Amino acid sequence: MENNTENNAQSTFHKLLVEDGIHILTFQNDTSDNQFFEKEMHSDFIQFHFCLKGMGKFSFNQGNYSLNLGEEKSLLLYNPTKNLPLNVAVSANSWMVSIVISIQKLHSLFSEEANYIDFLTDDNRDKKYYQEQSISPSMAVVLSQILNFNLHPSVKKIYLKGKAYELMGLYFNRPEEADIEQCPFLIDEDNVRKIRKAKDIMIQRMVEPPSLQELADEIGLSLKKLKEGFKEVYGDTVFGFLFDYKMDFARKLLETGRHNVNEVGLKVGYSTASHFIAAFKKKFGTTPKKYIQSVNLI
Repeated sequence: MENNTENNAQSTFHKLLVEDGIHILTFQNDTSDNQFFEKEMHSDFIQFHFCLKGMGKFSFNQGNYSLNLGEEKSLLLYNPTKNLPLNVAVSANSWMVSIVISIQKLHSLFSEEANYIDFLTDDNRDKKYYQEQSISPSMAVVLSQILNFNLHPSVKKIYLKGKAYELMGLYFNRPEEADIEQCPFLIDEDNVRKIRKAKDIMIQRMVEPPSLQELADEIGLSLKKLKEGFKEVYGDTVFGFLFDYKMDFARKLLETGRHNVNEVGLKVGYSTASHFIAAFKKKFGTTPKKYIQSVNLI
């Protein structure tokens, strides 16, 4: 696999060889449509997929089987008996990072601790392996850094190599056995938990959301850390994120056909239909009424 970049409007796909046997792939779809990516993958490679925002859908066997990867979830795929081509649909407003590493490389990293990892043991090394789990706060920090770094091109490769190693270390770390008092990511993890709490609060109270200062006070962060942390984890401002969430929520309500435009506007916090219609048009380029008509034609 060679290093390359693909751009499609507000959608980008980057693939970088950071070291022999280790590739980093990043998917950032900031459009309102699904984006599709296909890449050949050899059976010698183990795939680690992380969804930082939104959702991705992986298809296998010519589309006969699929797996959804939700927000803040990771997926490990390995099948030594057959190639597993990467065929993924990245949903609208979704970010994903993948680490693709050869089994030989992974063995070399854990050569003295091979029995620590199930699929590296002698009994399991020739078996296919699948595992889905949640992204820890410390992993979310590293994933955000992979997507949002701003460094001179000359240090890009070594920076991402370090982040790939860091991510693998965190992925295989067993929280129940780790000494949390010695965790160097404790401060970051606490902050990320607070940022996620802020996101949940805004979603739960989207009709009457708190101000930024009220939100910062409630989660126990300074206003500056709230703004910077939210942008780092979710790639948007607090109210920018809330606007996108409300509009997507409204779109799904409209698609059910069970609510009129006024009702949907009220459910997402707009006291007047005209304000809701203007917001919806700003987001999707069409009015709610025309959107409903277009959906009914499909």
